Amino acid sequence: MFEDEAADCSFQFPVNVNYNEELRLKKLFEERESLQNEVRLLKSQLDQRPKNGTDGVQNPEGGSLENGMDSHLLDLQRDANRQMSDLKFKLVKSEQEVTTLEQNVIRLEGQVTRYKLASENAEKLEDELKVEKRKLQRELRSALDRIDELEVSNLHLSKRLEKMKANRSALLAQQ
Repeated sequence: MFEDEAADCSFQFPVNVNYNEELRLKKLFEERESLQNEVRLLKSQLDQRPKNGTDGVQNPEGGSLENGMDSHLLDLQRDANRQMSDLKFKLVKSEQEVTTLEQNVIRLEGQVTRYKLASENAEKLEDELKVEKRKLQRELRSALDRIDELEVSNLHLSKRLEKMKANRSALLAQQ
């Protein structure tokens, strides 16, 4: 159990990943904003043109067109439509990428929270273990001191017993 918590604590979250993702997000937001502005501009240009394409359209020389739009204006409109489609695609793609990056940020923040919690728990456990170790070392020193005292007492009592036996033997011998 302690090894698992210690393994969790040894992981260090890379700070550069978070910073790089923030830069990518910022870049994508800016690109998205510019694409949205470009789409708005192209829409406003399309809205300014007449609805049926023949009213008020004039060729570059200043005369009005008899058959509707000339080929140059048709090419311009096709290009504008193609650009608008490309920009819409890029916008959708960048929005998807932003969503993915936001999800990554949320996931990574969750990991950071878990690692911080694991680290705090491991530090608490470490402190508790240090206190327990100190207590056990005190008890061990006390027990060793008591053993020394008992050994000295035992030696003293053994010597007294030997003296008493010797005195008894001497008394028995005198009788």
